[in-house]
Parts: sequence; C-alpha cells; structure tokens
Amino acid sequence: MRVIELPEPHAGPGEVRVRVHAAAVNPADTLLRSGVHAGMLAGVPGPYVPGLDIAGVIDEIGPGTRTDLSPGEPVMAMVVPMGTAAGGYAEHVVLPAGWVVPAPAGADHVAAATLPMNGLTALLALDLLALSPGSVLAVTGAAGILGGYLVQLAAYAGLTVVADAAPADEALVRRLGAAHVVARGSNVAAGIRARYPDGVDAVADTALIGPRLLDAVRDGGAYARFRTADEPGGHEFDGNGRVVVQTTFVPDYAGRTDKLHQIRRLAESGVIKPRVAAALPAAEATDAHQRLEAGGLRGRLVLTF
Repeated sequence: MRVIELPEPHAGPGEVRVRVHAAAVNPADTLLRSGVHAGMLAGVPGPYVPGLDIAGVIDEIGPGTRTDLSPGEPVMAMVVPMGTAAGGYAEHVVLPAGWVVPAPAGADHVAAATLPMNGLTALLALDLLALSPGSVLAVTGAAGILGGYLVQLAAYAGLTVVADAAPADEALVRRLGAAHVVARGSNVAAGIRARYPDGVDAVADTALIGPRLLDAVRDGGAYARFRTADEPGGHEFDGNGRVVVQTTFVPDYAGRTDKLHQIRRLAESGVIKPRVAAALPAAEATDAHQRLEAGGLRGRLVLTF
C-alpha cells in the first residue's frame, strides 16, 4: 500500500459525499490488499482502495438527491470496495445517500468507524440464524470486535450465549454478555458439548474454526460461517443435512438503511459498545495491516484523515 493523489470525487444524483475522518481497519481489508479478491477486480483498472467502514461528515449532496442528511452532519457508512467502487481509506468517499446514516450521538469519528461493517455482519448473522429467545448460541472469537458485537446483540435478543475465550479474556467476554465461557483452542466443540450434551442451537464461528465445530451443534441446529471456502480461513462443509450452514455475506446488507439505523440506535443505547485498539494517521496504513495480521488485538485499529 502507498499514499497517492486521486481526482477529487463529487456526488451525483442520488449520492452524497462524505469527508472521511476515520476508517476502520478490518481483516477483509487485508484480504483485498493481499490479492485474495483479485478475481472480483478483474478488468477494473487500479489503483484499488481498501476500506469497508468510514465515519466523517457530509460535505456534498448530489443534485436532486432526496435525503434527510445535511452538510456538516456527522455520519457513518459501510463501503463495498469491489468493481469500480473505491474503498474507505480516502479523504472523500461518494456513496448512494441510502448507504449513509447519522453517527451515534456521543460517539466520535474513531469510535463510529468501528460500527457499520462489523455491526451489520453481526446483525445479518443473527437474522439468518433466526433464533428464538431462550435459544443457546455459541460464539467463537468472542473477544474480537465481530464476536463481541455478536455476544452483545445475542444477549440483548434474549439468547443464552456460550463463548470461547483465553483466560485473559474471560472477564471481557462475560462483561459483553456471555453466560458461559469455555476454553479457547482446539477443543472448543468438546467444551461446548460438556456443558450442553445435546448440543447448542447454533454456532457463530467468527474465529473461523471450521467444520469441526459442527460437533457442538444439536441435530437441526445451525452454523453461521463468515468466509467462503475460496478465502483464507474458509472451509468446505460435508453438507450431510444434520446442521444448516448459513454463509454471512455482509454486502447483502449494503444499502440497508434500516439495518444501519438499527446499529446506530443500539450503539446510542449502549447495547453495542465500540472498542478501539488505536487510532493511526492514514499514512500508517501498512503498519496497521501488519499489526492486525500479527493478531492479539482486542479492538479495531482506525486510520484517521
């Protein structure tokens, strides 16, 4: 990655422009950078701009655009940097007006930037699983941002959450809302079965442990996965029909203003609590990617513009 100058974009009909102040650094950004998604960019001229999460202010509204947003208003949005769309690591991002909502009251730009993509991913996973209150959901990677949002949302929805954690993270995941904690590692499925002998109703596998977690799910239960088989950490499943496998593909919620407003309201009410590991100048994006790939973060790195 390197910093370059591009022509300044402008909002067209139906669009708004965001003056970006903060862009979160997500694992998906490292996949784009490393070339995993090269097939999706075939035939699209570079340069390619990563970044799925932004927060900033509205600074331009396209002609004829109908929106309740106003210039200078703090906002947040999810960006899908595929095809001809540029990502969020930029001073200005132009998006359809329906992709942008006000930032949560009381959240600064850095905190707000951690919410859109990860919040929508967690919400989509729960929507796909469609569990009833009182159901038991196991969440792997619960100490991470996505896993943590899932724990918080699931507990708020009345689910019983069993989460995996290292000893140093057990108190954190309990504060997030986990009712039970099992040891993180290769024996997670066995740990879950020890507490729930018949298996849990569903697993949300943000740690990308893969098919061996199916052993933790009861017959007729569900498993939510977060990468497809052709990505690093993706897995093929046997498809024997005992467990329903749901693939959580967050671009399915791109432009879902209602869902993004829901995330905003949940953040304002304290159900979702943003966690920032560090804020770095945008010019240090390479360092941010290296730190993310090294692992061990318990919050999002955020680039500032």
